[in-house]
Amino acid sequence: MRGFFLRGLSMKLHQSKLANLNQFTGYGEGYVMVNQERFEGSVLVAADRVEPWSGQRLETLGNADFEPLLALAPEVVLIGTGSKLRFAHPSVYSALLQARIGVDFMDNGALCRTFNILCAEERRVVAVILHDQ
Repeated sequence: MRGFFLRGLSMKLHQSKLANLNQFTGYGEGYVMVNQERFEGSVLVAADRVEPWSGQRLETLGNADFEPLLALAPEVVLIGTGSKLRFAHPSVYSALLQARIGVDFMDNGALCRTFNILCAEERRVVAVILHDQ
């Protein structure tokens, strides 16, 4: 099923499962699904892991929230900002910029689709998910 993310509705993503790689398989208000498993709250997703993430709200993010991502040495970090695209000031994620890691903000639906494509291309991508508060 293809469609648009609307408040209160959810979307299921369809793609072929890549061996041993995490893929977003759905998302909705307050959750994402990775490999058909539902995760609520803020999460960090990489090709080989899904774990809770300390970031809770875009307005309260700081460099400390991004420290765990540095150890993963990603090429790019995708930051999902809920149902709407929002941005944080670059000072918030300056540790990533100083490490020459690309940072891209997007709504959660776009993040899920982009992550799946980048993983399929064997890119070192990490996604962090925030939800509407």
